[in-house]
Amino acid sequence: VPQDGPPGMRWIPGGEYLMGTDTDPQRRSDEVPAHRVRVSGFWMDTTEVTNAQFSEFVKATGYVTTAERPIDWEELKKQLPPDIPKPDDALLQPASMVFTMTDRAVDLNDFLNWWTFIPGADWKHPQGPGSDIQDKMDHPVVQVSWDDAVAYCKWAGKSLPTEAEWEYAARGGLSTEIYPWGNDTVLYKHVNSWTGNFPYENTETDGYLRTAPVGSYAPNGFGLYDMAGNVWEWCFDYYHAEYYQMVYEQGLQINPTGPDTWFDPNQPYNIVHVKRGGSFLCNESYCSSYRTTARMATSYDTGQDHSGFRCIMTPEMWEAIKDNQ
Repeated sequence: VPQDGPPGMRWIPGGEYLMGTDTDPQRRSDEVPAHRVRVSGFWMDTTEVTNAQFSEFVKATGYVTTAERPIDWEELKKQLPPDIPKPDDALLQPASMVFTMTDRAVDLNDFLNWWTFIPGADWKHPQGPGSDIQDKMDHPVVQVSWDDAVAYCKWAGKSLPTEAEWEYAARGGLSTEIYPWGNDTVLYKHVNSWTGNFPYENTETDGYLRTAPVGSYAPNGFGLYDMAGNVWEWCFDYYHAEYYQMVYEQGLQINPTGPDTWFDPNQPYNIVHVKRGGSFLCNESYCSSYRTTARMATSYDTGQDHSGFRCIMTPEMWEAIKDNQ
């Protein structure tokens, strides 16, 4: 292990593994076939990037997140079916997606039952105006788009993990086990998840209604916290629903960076990136995404109050930073 690594990061020794799964009974079509991948060693943030860390970045750079900027209709148009008329300007004000608990059981196929586009929701006001992060500086930053995550990583001299690096790190040295901690299915002992009936009743058996302070649960075998649950984490790669089938034919993948283009049949007009790890909203009945192989596609410009990120650093990046100090 390289001795004097960057603070707040763990060394993940390189190795070869089977990415995806052919055996998990809950696998989805984008998790198969399992295929051989080799990644080189890297450092990874021990926890998700916190509100405190993101505040430092904003203070240092004056960065304005996607959710804080008015919506650019010309950009948005590209993600919509042709012929959609331009909405009223009031609807193009800065806004973001916020989870809103329902008061009864709803159709789980329609996520608009519990997601609301709220003007004024952003990383400092995760649930919209009137909410804040004053007592949540050790919680993961949320309401960050893929662009925001990339900007933070650049500033920190790091980068987003590739999907292959993320899954390898999440496994923590385990090979075929379902979760970062193994196969124990009593989730609330290991992960900040939705306990009760989604999306109308959360028993908070795990102690949290929304995000938890980072590192509230035991780490995995590599010493990484919250590689399942708490918040979804952005990866570098584009999401392509058939990517695993495409690379399976090619044999061993060495440090893959994902497909050259994106494709999600559920949102055909969006430029989508991969998110991993599940969030405080995941629940077996609806989204079994604490599994190390579970994948999610999200539009690059979307912020939500259940998604954040963590960074990685290669030995080359670390050398560059040390040389500049």
